[in-house]
Amino acid sequence: MEPCSPSRVAVTDETLVDLRDRLARTRFIDDFPGGDGWDYGVSRSYLQELCDYWRTTFDWRAQEAVLNSFDQFELRVDGQPIHFIHQRSSNPDALPLLLVHGWPGSIFEFVKVIGPLSAPAAFGDDEGDAFHVVAPSIPGYGFSGPTVEPGWGPKRIAAAFADVMNTLGYERYGAAGGDWGAVITTQLARADRGRHLCGLHLTSPHGEPPDDGPEEVLSETDRRGLEDWAAHQAGGTVVHVQINSTRPHTLAYGLNDSPAGLAAWLLDKYRSYSDCGGDVERSFTKDELLAQITTYWVTGTIASASRLYYERAQDGTNVPPRPRVEVPTGCAIFPRDVKRAPRAWAEREYNIQRWVEMPRGGHFPGVEAPELLVAELREFFRLLRA
Repeated sequence: MEPCSPSRVAVTDETLVDLRDRLARTRFIDDFPGGDGWDYGVSRSYLQELCDYWRTTFDWRAQEAVLNSFDQFELRVDGQPIHFIHQRSSNPDALPLLLVHGWPGSIFEFVKVIGPLSAPAAFGDDEGDAFHVVAPSIPGYGFSGPTVEPGWGPKRIAAAFADVMNTLGYERYGAAGGDWGAVITTQLARADRGRHLCGLHLTSPHGEPPDDGPEEVLSETDRRGLEDWAAHQAGGTVVHVQINSTRPHTLAYGLNDSPAGLAAWLLDKYRSYSDCGGDVERSFTKDELLAQITTYWVTGTIASASRLYYERAQDGTNVPPRPRVEVPTGCAIFPRDVKRAPRAWAEREYNIQRWVEMPRGGHFPGVEAPELLVAELREFFRLLRA
């Protein structure tokens, strides 16, 4: 393993010119007269509006400047580059915190929370709640670049992130995430067994119904979560799981070649998985959507990001029986997240010390409800600070 080296995001002008040229030549699909809604998938008129904004107005350099305002590094583990933000607090007693994003996201999920977490006093809050924040790009995603060989599933990524924290000299730290971030940090907790990881915080904890025995009494919130998940399955908004777990490259050829196609695929998920009530811009600005989408485009990582589903199917991460996570675990359940397991199911998988039903927000709380996520991370880890 090589030492960490400083890193900055700097996409070439040629890449951005090519992007705008491709957007200008987009061949949009046909639609029914007067029927330009979302019933058949992404709205043609909204996609055209977003792509026109992307081509003529969106400022990628401003998004680069946001990332470059943080301290960034790269570490190679088993030949794989791992890019990460390492934003140290000025408080020497700050707790190190590993933040792991999900799909279809990137480290842009955390740009609103890194400052309040690492420098709470600058936001009028208690400096005793400070964290040294480590936010990596998952191998195969964004600025970690495509994976360099097969086998980069959740278990291997968890081990690589443990190497990152060890290289940084952190012997005791917390971890947090949702979606893949929850899967990866759960694997880290299982492997670590409390040697270094003092606490785990999840926004999408895993949980399965009991195999036998009496049916559990579920709350109205629990039932609503299960009904929402069933609706997502029936409506096709989670079809990517099956596609990416079996034939990830087939669709990725089109997504990697057409920025409008990539935008449509990801936009459908942002609208479906957020607390937007059908109006995606109620949860995200165009710039926030395009920062994520452009990250996949300029790094050419939609195929390798999709491969993570295939790798999970191969590495047995999801195959029961799974060892229970005994590391103290906190869960913040956002009401419009795509999959929300009942607490009773999650408690079979985790040593849950705190469970909070959040008042609003969806699958992307760091963007949709950053102040709620920050407050909850502070509250949970107060219990675990040395």
